[in-house]
Amino acid sequence: MPVVQLKCNLCIPERNKHTIVVDEDKSTLPKCNAPTVPGDLTERGCAYAGARGVVGGPVVDVIQMVHAPVGCAYYTWGSRRHLGDGYNWAMPGVLENEANHRRHCYCTDMQEKDVVFGGMDKLKKALLDAFEINKGAKGAFIYTTCTTALIGDDVGLVAKEVSKEVGKPVFACSAPGFCGVSQSKGHHEFNFQFYKWLMKLREEHPEVCLKEEDKTPYDINLIGEYNIDWDLLPVKPLFEKIGIRVLTAFTGNAYLDDLLRLPDAKLNVVHCQRSATYIAELIKQGFDVPYSRVSFFGIQQTAKALRETAAFFGDEAMMKKAEEVIQEELDAVTPALDWYRERLKGKKLAIYVGGPRVWHWIKAMEDLGMEVVACLTTFGHTDDYQKIVERVKPGTLVIDNPNEFEIEEMIEKTQPDLFLTGLKEKYLVRKFGVATLNSHSYECGPYSGFRGLVNFARDIYQAVAAPVWKIAQEEF
Repeated sequence: MPVVQLKCNLCIPERNKHTIVVDEDKSTLPKCNAPTVPGDLTERGCAYAGARGVVGGPVVDVIQMVHAPVGCAYYTWGSRRHLGDGYNWAMPGVLENEANHRRHCYCTDMQEKDVVFGGMDKLKKALLDAFEINKGAKGAFIYTTCTTALIGDDVGLVAKEVSKEVGKPVFACSAPGFCGVSQSKGHHEFNFQFYKWLMKLREEHPEVCLKEEDKTPYDINLIGEYNIDWDLLPVKPLFEKIGIRVLTAFTGNAYLDDLLRLPDAKLNVVHCQRSATYIAELIKQGFDVPYSRVSFFGIQQTAKALRETAAFFGDEAMMKKAEEVIQEELDAVTPALDWYRERLKGKKLAIYVGGPRVWHWIKAMEDLGMEVVACLTTFGHTDDYQKIVERVKPGTLVIDNPNEFEIEEMIEKTQPDLFLTGLKEKYLVRKFGVATLNSHSYECGPYSGFRGLVNFARDIYQAVAAPVWKIAQEEF
């Protein structure tokens, strides 16, 4: 039977449907996108974390105001390495190496009395103070959390009042932690609410739209690319080399003025298909701008993304140039990848990240000759698991929303040489003598594109080949 009974779940049989071994016909999928079983030590984040920490957080030139007790803000401050070359707001127009969303943490610091009497006045004052301190900020994003959503503060009203007073756009996102089963709900809420706010802003201020004379026939947006450890750097130039202009990314290293022009592109190229397909679909419905689903991880997938994007425009010269660029990149990276492939071939690998990156990376690991023996996701949906099951071999262990005990049992069952995972789980797994690699924020990226795969392979090799694991395994 595909469904697996793990020893650690004997007392919580509800978890059984979330754990499968891929069968020959690949017809069974794990139960997913469901509330966590009470008492289960879930690794999930909340909807607020999905909105603030993933989708909205990378925008570089806005005030990111968290309307909450300070703990909710502190958790997101600098915890994800979505880097940006933001403005120096003390000297507007002067670029620095680090974006302001990484240096500053804005929070209303709600106290008990604020919860009792309401925090709208405190939020307004905090925003006005932040704009006074940071005169170069182009706008502000406000995020509610469980506390401020439960007491019913009208953050949308405060956003309108502050926007009118300072003359800059202010977006209010309501995605409190309890509004969904995982951070995936926060992705969904931010996308829909931002689109609605964006449409109203463009209608009231048409000057923010891209003028007709400034458009080109080859304008695209990179949707669901968050510039983790500079992931944009190996990818954006590939499109520019074949004659395509990238207007903006949603939302890695993005500037607010550019985000306001999202509907002005000719095509949306969607990378993270769980967190941002929503806004691509909305723009398609509202502006008849099509979108394509791609991956920028690994040789096969990056080449496919370039070919399909060039083919969309139907330009023979562009398609020819795409092949030239692909070959140029292959010539540059093949010697290094061959060296790593020879040393990594046959190594067993377990992958545990949010959702789509699992099935993105299965293909990327094929480029390195590695064998995937287990796949785990925090918030994968049915379509994610369909792609995972399609891409792995029968016998692969798949777990939805795993807890620590299930991770331990997975390690014992599959005996991977490497676990691609986050910061929380690495300490648990290393006690088993198994190497880990930071897969949420990377070790030393970027990991995307052709050249990013070399960095990925380097970090994988350094992790697997470290002599400490042999010592740890002997001790264990």
